[in-house]
Amino acid sequence: MDAAAAEPVRIAENEIWRLPGQQVIVRIARAGQWKAAVREVHVARWLADNGVPAVRALPVEQPVEAKGRPVTFWVELPPHEAGTVMDVVTLLKQLHPLPIPNLPLDHLDPFVRVAERIEAATSLSEDDRAWLRHRHAQLREQWEHRPQGLPECIVHGDAWVGNVVRTAEGPVLLDFERASVGPPEWDLVSTTVKMTTTSAVTEAEYAEFCAAYGSDVTRWEGYELLAGARELRMTTYAAQHAATRPQWQAEAQYRVDCLRGRTAPPPWRWKGIM
Repeated sequence: MDAAAAEPVRIAENEIWRLPGQQVIVRIARAGQWKAAVREVHVARWLADNGVPAVRALPVEQPVEAKGRPVTFWVELPPHEAGTVMDVVTLLKQLHPLPIPNLPLDHLDPFVRVAERIEAATSLSEDDRAWLRHRHAQLREQWEHRPQGLPECIVHGDAWVGNVVRTAEGPVLLDFERASVGPPEWDLVSTTVKMTTTSAVTEAEYAEFCAAYGSDVTRWEGYELLAGARELRMTTYAAQHAATRPQWQAEAQYRVDCLRGRTAPPPWRWKGIM
């Protein structure tokens, strides 16, 4: 592969690059994420074997290591546009019923990297960071005693419109970094909080989402726990990056203020970053 003309697609926690003329996408993960990179490739190949429309890993031995970072290689998608709420539920309806395979999958941890993000969020006051630590501990304790819901399955782990695109042939699932075994409600709540927390999804869109899936996670007694975990993840993600990108400090602080009850009640108007 020739990387001389590589073009950046997205530079965030992971770096995504395109190799023009080669139909190859290169994903460079963070240092220490070798296990996650291996999992992504295994899950992608398992999805291909089961006919689930998803980005395909190149048929090469991978990941590879470059300067301490795991690198994976993917087939470039044809022309596409951003996915929709209905695209998300269409793909989840194909993913969740599949039998759990014998793959190197962990059980879902809704709080992966949250503690590290709080410690990295140096643009916040120490009082705000202490509050986030307490909220993290509180939610983690609740997670250990969560109520039973739908049968566990393979969950995508970060199932929202940002990880779905639409090609001429239909929706395609992306990004398997958080794939694991766990309650399907975790995948559903990603869309729910876009309505209840940020207003990015309308009530009509959400009603259509629930009708298509056949379940409304807000009616489950564990909903507040999962929604709280999602809100905490979204807040600490913004706060972590605000520490090195001043243009996002106001948004990160606003999210903390919302969670701490310093603003009007939800839904709030959180803006996307990265």
